[in-house]
Amino acid sequence: MTRCSDKENDEQSDDTAEEVNKNQMKRSKGGKHVSFPPDEQIVSGFAEHRNTDRKADSCLNLTEVMMAYQQSCSRHQVQPRAHILQQLQQGVCVGGSVKCLDLKGERLDHRSCEALEVVLKSLHFDFINLQATQLEENGASSLLDMILYYESTTHLDISDNGSMGTSGWRALAHLIKQSVCLSRLDVCNVPMVDYPALSLSKALLTSRLTVLHLHNAQLSGMPLYTLVGALKANRALQELHLTNNLLNSYQDALQLGDLLRYNTTLKTLELSNNAVADSGLEELCDGLRRQTAGLRVLLLRNNHITAEGMVHLAKTLPVLKVLQVLDLGENFLGNEGIQVIRMPLMVNCSVLQLGLAQASITCEGAVALAEFLAESHQIQRLDLRQNEVKVGGLMALCLALRINGSLASLDLDLALPQEQRVAVLMKSLAKLSSECCVYKRLE
Repeated sequence: MTRCSDKENDEQSDDTAEEVNKNQMKRSKGGKHVSFPPDEQIVSGFAEHRNTDRKADSCLNLTEVMMAYQQSCSRHQVQPRAHILQQLQQGVCVGGSVKCLDLKGERLDHRSCEALEVVLKSLHFDFINLQATQLEENGASSLLDMILYYESTTHLDISDNGSMGTSGWRALAHLIKQSVCLSRLDVCNVPMVDYPALSLSKALLTSRLTVLHLHNAQLSGMPLYTLVGALKANRALQELHLTNNLLNSYQDALQLGDLLRYNTTLKTLELSNNAVADSGLEELCDGLRRQTAGLRVLLLRNNHITAEGMVHLAKTLPVLKVLQVLDLGENFLGNEGIQVIRMPLMVNCSVLQLGLAQASITCEGAVALAEFLAESHQIQRLDLRQNEVKVGGLMALCLALRINGSLASLDLDLALPQEQRVAVLMKSLAKLSSECCVYKRLE
């Protein structure tokens, strides 16, 4: 972005002051007084000016924006990106808004970022993808400043950019704090340690973001502590996705439990592919028991959880009031773990979707789940894919579905010989209510 130098600003300020003094002297001779508008009018005048610029520029069609971008590239002595021109040529503009500006994999140096200003100024994008654009410090700072000033997008992905430097992270933090339009941010595959973690956490204290993805960001330890400290006071964020962060069952799980104890606005927490384990699940369950409003979706796939962890969940399920989706897939729960939570699931009145894919369940566990299904009045989806459910388990589930009136989806991989699968399915599924849909994958 082009800015006036401090020297020019000082000269303009001096000239303005001299003019005001002269006017005051003239008006004082005539018995008149000078009055200035209230501060809030001056501030709103700046915001109105920015909005007026956007409205004026929105009159440009995509062809005119494309020509303006080519001219901007010429001024900044860079080649226009063919991928950008193609998107502008094939895009659909509705009221100055375009669905996506996808720059993934395009190397954006400082001058290339500056050349994009005319595009960001003229159009609003639902999604700007800056993933793996090799942003360096100056380019990242300039580009993020533009996105903030022109409120260019509601969803920004800046993943796989590990060289943004202090200025780039400072600009990102400013964008998070100040943007009115930005609602989702993806910062994945970037180490969130030291200054990046601190700047992001401070920005989240006053952010309007509702969705935040921080996959594979090395958050374990102090970065997570800093992040949770900010999110305890945050009242805007509704979805937090933290997969592949090596989160452990000790300090990290303790922090996440604290987050659930104090935050009642977060609705989705994704912790898949970490190491929360049984002791970490105990901390999460303690936080869940404190919630009377808030978390509705908890995703815990592949977290080294076993049947011992189900003991903690069994104590929590009967008192849950708002949790609707619970995914425990890819954990070694076994039949023993299912038996532990069978009765608590019957008592629970909130869980609508239960994920148990690849959880080492056989016919014994399937029979226990069938007993739960026969008693449940609210469960809508049960995922049992990639388990060793054979004839006995399948028959039990089919009989339970004749009684259950709420289940809409039962996901199964049938570990039966082909002929036997068909015979069992034809005999059992023919008895099911047409209102219940059973999804099956015959492999």
